[in-house]
Amino acid sequence: MPEGGPARGAASREAGTLAAGAALLWASYYFFVLRARAQGAGDDPILAIPFLSGGIGYVAYLLVAGQAPELRRAVAKPSTYGRLALLVAMQSAVLVATYSVGAVDTSLLTLVADVVLTPILVVAVFREGRDRFETPLFALGIVVSTVGAGLSIVSGGATRGLSGADWGLALGLPFLIAAYFVWTAREGRRVPTASLLAPATVGAGLLCLALAPGLPGGVAAFGALSTETVLLLAINGLLSFFVGPWLYFRAIERAGLLLPSVLMATIPVFTLLLGVLLLANLPPLLGALGVPIAALGAYLAFRGETAVPAARRADGAPAPPA
Repeated sequence: MPEGGPARGAASREAGTLAAGAALLWASYYFFVLRARAQGAGDDPILAIPFLSGGIGYVAYLLVAGQAPELRRAVAKPSTYGRLALLVAMQSAVLVATYSVGAVDTSLLTLVADVVLTPILVVAVFREGRDRFETPLFALGIVVSTVGAGLSIVSGGATRGLSGADWGLALGLPFLIAAYFVWTAREGRRVPTASLLAPATVGAGLLCLALAPGLPGGVAAFGALSTETVLLLAINGLLSFFVGPWLYFRAIERAGLLLPSVLMATIPVFTLLLGVLLLANLPPLLGALGVPIAALGAYLAFRGETAVPAARRADGAPAPPA
């Protein structure tokens, strides 16, 4: 991570661009899923095919980068299989939430994970990044980003009441998301992050395939897919499980855990905008106001990040390349 001054400002800007790209790709996930489901895809193919395509993308990346030894070491680690299980649980909950409460409301749950729980884990539990909150601009940026994204979410109907199993999703999903990304980011300081994600993502896809006979639709659910649906799910996997995570963890390498997680507040905003572009769902006034407010919060967080003195940064150890 750059030491300070202009170098840190450039790193923060680069991290912001990377994190915003990841947020856009992750916002698109919901629409790929809804389109595939509308074409008759079952839940297991919607999980398995994106996992496999994203994981294969990571494996290819590692091989091209000459990091096959790191991949072999990661496959032998028990932690890889814990990460695999957490990934399947997290994405299954995202899928169910998308169906039950909708794309925009599900993005609210990811907002809670990224903007609230991740900073709590990083600052309170792991004692990192506390110096960011000594700069009023950074703390204000978190608040403003949350308000802007919240306005967009409210405009999409997130204020409707939850009941039954929806409450379990609302309470559990943010914890799964925060645990997965914080765990991976911290372990990624010692080894290339791609070597952690490749076996976990491929393994998640293989696990979904292995479970297919016992799930609704069974193995036949895969054979019933059209070529268009398979391509749709494969593209979804490359974007959401390879390119998106690659951008996000690269942003973490450049600026630490906190700033990229705060910028995930833009996921609900992107979700709302994609709803307008793809589904012609026009937002009310609150949604339109949320976009510039969230952008202002991101700008404030950038300014606060560059204001932290280099000598006082708590998570400044550079990470290996992803």
